[in-house]
Amino acid sequence: MTNTAIPRQPHPVSLATDQPLISRDSSLSLVEQIVRALAARIDDRLLRSGARMPSIRQFADQHGVSRFTVIEAYDRLVAGGHLESRRGSGFYVRERAPHLSAAAPDADAVNSQLDVVWLARNMFRQLPPQKMPGSGLLPADWLDAELVGNGLRAVSRQNPTLLLQYGSPQGFLPLRQQLQLKLAELEIQTTPEQIVTTSGVTQALDLVARQFLRPGDTVFVDDPAWFLMFGSFAALGARVIGIPRTADGPDVAKLAELAALHRPKLFVINSVLHNPTSGSLSSAKAFQILKIAEQYDFHIAEDDIYCDLHPGSAIQPATRIAALDQLHRVIYLGGFSKTLAANLRVGFIAASPALAQTLADRKILSSLTSTEIGERVIYKVLSEGHYRKHAERLRGKLDRARERTLRQLERIGLDVAGSPAAGMFVWVDTGRDTNRLTERAMAEGWLLAPGSLFSPHQLASPRMRLNIAAMADPGIWRFLEEALAQS
Repeated sequence: MTNTAIPRQPHPVSLATDQPLISRDSSLSLVEQIVRALAARIDDRLLRSGARMPSIRQFADQHGVSRFTVIEAYDRLVAGGHLESRRGSGFYVRERAPHLSAAAPDADAVNSQLDVVWLARNMFRQLPPQKMPGSGLLPADWLDAELVGNGLRAVSRQNPTLLLQYGSPQGFLPLRQQLQLKLAELEIQTTPEQIVTTSGVTQALDLVARQFLRPGDTVFVDDPAWFLMFGSFAALGARVIGIPRTADGPDVAKLAELAALHRPKLFVINSVLHNPTSGSLSSAKAFQILKIAEQYDFHIAEDDIYCDLHPGSAIQPATRIAALDQLHRVIYLGGFSKTLAANLRVGFIAASPALAQTLADRKILSSLTSTEIGERVIYKVLSEGHYRKHAERLRGKLDRARERTLRQLERIGLDVAGSPAAGMFVWVDTGRDTNRLTERAMAEGWLLAPGSLFSPHQLASPRMRLNIAAMADPGIWRFLEEALAQS
């Protein structure tokens, strides 16, 4: 008699994690929570293709939900292409199409996952803030929800018909008048007619780029710099060239050399509390940059989103190019997503009168208006005088967190560029490829920001941006120590 071996079913994958898949306090249904959590793990390849999922009964028992909940969640994941159902066998992770990165077509499979969109997408995952040292926001419990809530309640008590109509394309006038006062404190003289509100600094930068860039044009950026704009400019057909950033601003000799060679249309610069180094522009560098812009006839977009996290020039040097130029060649960008609420999406552009009107017209073509409800909330917060004290509290928290973080980084042997005295980021030299370090971190539930993403070239880098407000969890320090020791 011949013995026929019966194929063994693979063991179901383990879903054990430090973070539960579901929360009874969430506003989402149990089904939606399960679907989102499992889809994110599959998309990030934390659950490998072909892995068998726990049975419906096992999942229900492990997570304290009904079998009907699990059935519906699994069915949605099948419909969404994340799982496949095998009759009589169970549910399995479906083979996913490989992700292609246009930024690095020759990179290996590991590095091809780590592009600009990867980091942006993962910053919107449902990870707790303390698990995202690579994020660009302050934790929600650092911000003042009551301050924003009071503003929302005040707006809701206003004439309701005002909230049912389009706002002004140029923006809520009282807010623009308040912003005029704010800019005057920075020695930037302007009028409300020179200010255009936007849906965050991201839209502000997009409007400016579309105004000045055509396919084949050159745009200069800091190197390193805020990563999202690289893809945005490339989508317009522009050539993106990085200007090396030093401790007190860009390398002006290199800027002049490249300006003579490429004749750029625009230079986008983080002048104060630069992302990712937290360095600020010196007055000497600001003056030199403006002279080079005049010589080679290009405009400067000055992104000052971190303005209110800086203690002020009376304490630390910080120069805005717009204060030297008074909005002739410089376009000034600002917003409140870092200090009040990212979800309000209120930013603004300050420019010359003619350019401000042109940008307002361009805004009409792209989005008609920005949301006046958010603009009214920001106006309420600014005009009642509470915002200044709120910003002071944030700076104090950052100062204490920075001191702790720098000590810990020194203890584990990591070098920090410039040891910044303000801001929310530190730019760390790990001495190894941070793409691989980031992939390992993601597998263990941590979101890091590798240095490759902050350069237009997106080449492997030993640098890494850390958000000091998200470094309080001892687990991240254990991970870094163990990972660096094994590299």
